[in-house]
Amino acid sequence: MDIVVENLTKIYGTQRAVDNITFRVKTGEVLGFLGPNGAGKTTTMKAITTYLIPNEGTIKVGEFSISEQPEEIKKRIGYLPESNPLYQEMPVIDYLRFVAELQGIEKSKVNDRLREMVDICGLEGEKHKKIGELSKGYKQRVGLAQALIHDPEVLILDEPTSGLDPNQIVEIRELIKKIGRKKTVILSSHILAEVEATCDRIMIINKGKIVADGTSEELRKHAQGKEIIKVTIEDGDWSSIFEKLQKIDSVDVVDILNKNKNTFEIQSRANQSSRKKIFKVCVDNNWTLTEMTPIETKLEDIFRELTLS
Repeated sequence: MDIVVENLTKIYGTQRAVDNITFRVKTGEVLGFLGPNGAGKTTTMKAITTYLIPNEGTIKVGEFSISEQPEEIKKRIGYLPESNPLYQEMPVIDYLRFVAELQGIEKSKVNDRLREMVDICGLEGEKHKKIGELSKGYKQRVGLAQALIHDPEVLILDEPTSGLDPNQIVEIRELIKKIGRKKTVILSSHILAEVEATCDRIMIINKGKIVADGTSEELRKHAQGKEIIKVTIEDGDWSSIFEKLQKIDSVDVVDILNKNKNTFEIQSRANQSSRKKIFKVCVDNNWTLTEMTPIETKLEDIFRELTLS
């Protein structure tokens, strides 16, 4: 079930929380939604789930419109909000049974779905405890279970691994990947490595606007307008090496990574390569070049570049 967002705008007072954004998420795709706090991620997710009404634009989930058929959309969406509201006094199993009934699951199928959710989300040892007695990580698992219990075609997950330990994060990642083969999934996260490991596609939003959209590889290629190389040079004084490297006409920036080891990070000018010229400088000065390693642009660097402006 595809999600189609067109010209979505949401205004709070004088602030445009979401500013005329358009995108599509296809069935079987896991979209990672990145952005700094206040960028508009949660507002967009709430609009897709029909939790709030946008000022402008349209959203369709499958064939259904949020303005015309919100109840049909709610039946087909599983939503884990960032706040993860839960009934603290209810035992886990009772809460999940309550959610199953709210979602209209047939009574004859409720017990099977409960067993499946307890197994998938790793709640066997906690299912009879009150939710208020659980750690934050297990509360997050309960939130995931309630989002999945009615087997929705679309999953909207706002910070799904918040509070989980590293082992749990890996388990949830694998679960989301597995789910994403048959469902449409949008997840937001502040953990860039998690998004890269889990998602088929990454969309970055800043100040209510989409500033990047593509696979992690596509975003890197787009960002790598400048060659960045790590070099280590022996048999010379670091200051002399630094001075000579700076004089190479294709070099833009030289950073000293380690004076004792004569290790530098060299950034070439746009659309130029400095590797041959660095090698020649070493030969001309009888220096030994022991390392020349291209540095791949990190997703963190791309994120910072696009959202700090």
